[in-house]
Amino acid sequence: MELLQISGSIAFKFGHAPRHAVIRMTGTPEFNSRNRMFIAGMGFVGQVLAQDLKNQGWAVSGTCTSSVKKKKLEEERGFDIYLFDANQPDVTSTLEIIKDHTHLLVSIPPVPGIGDPILHNELRLRRALMGGSLQCICYLSSTSVYGDSGGAWVDEDYPPNPTSDVGRLRLAAEEGWLNLGQSMGISTKVFRLGGIYGPGRSAVDTIIKQGALSESQRMRGYRRFTSRVNVQDICQALKASICTSSSRRVYNIVDDEPAPREEVFEYARDLVEKKWPGWIKHSSEEKESSVIVKEEGLSGEKRVSNARMKKELGVRLLHPSYRSGLQSIVDQMDKPFLAE
Repeated sequence: MELLQISGSIAFKFGHAPRHAVIRMTGTPEFNSRNRMFIAGMGFVGQVLAQDLKNQGWAVSGTCTSSVKKKKLEEERGFDIYLFDANQPDVTSTLEIIKDHTHLLVSIPPVPGIGDPILHNELRLRRALMGGSLQCICYLSSTSVYGDSGGAWVDEDYPPNPTSDVGRLRLAAEEGWLNLGQSMGISTKVFRLGGIYGPGRSAVDTIIKQGALSESQRMRGYRRFTSRVNVQDICQALKASICTSSSRRVYNIVDDEPAPREEVFEYARDLVEKKWPGWIKHSSEEKESSVIVKEEGLSGEKRVSNARMKKELGVRLLHPSYRSGLQSIVDQMDKPFLAE
């Protein structure tokens, strides 16, 4: 990947400063030719992308919500991590760090009553970014902003019409980041993600752990169509967008085959049973089937198109459907692992 030329004389000195400190330097910093990514929200997607970029020579830092996770990400993964509480967002120190990065990925969901926790302090954010190094903003949103299309295909030109409070907050955050980027001359893109899955977070893992389904999982089970995307394909789409010059501002990041949750879990059960015969107990199968029922009138029915992502970003999906993605997860597992 071609590295961007970074100008200016202010940079954060990774690995040589106390946490939450910024070192201001004169002259040309030794890492001046490196891309520097700040990931606000080092969750499932953020950690996979961070490791991928680090392996390619990027300097990567970001935020998390607990001291335990911070210590783990720093000691085991080598990232520079800063604590950030989205429910009580004090962004002063965070903004000082963000402005000295070339790229920003926002992966923190909006909070009821607050909205996007970083944009909540928009005036302070604008002041902090003035004259900084930031060249690119990526905001991770959700296909929930489309609302209900009655099962029809929707693309990025389909008018958003969220039917849930979460979807409405997502749409407001999208608009906020796009307006901020446009007004400051910073390239800004929104990525509307389908249901995210990958190793450790998939139908295969749920079946192996035989845990109770969450409310959101039960609700997804009612739908005829759910758009999904493997975490590896999210990361390759994000990297492609960074390297591609495009005037587009919104991309759907989903696989080729929206499918009902029941179908996905049936396929996952077959994979687990073939590789580890007898692992699935009859009681757990009954528990799964009892919650996968049809419910007339459930909102959110849509099939999300990824044509723009593939055509304009040149993305060739590693996992075009849940079948490929789940098979890959099973293939990487030596034996079933039960969470402690």
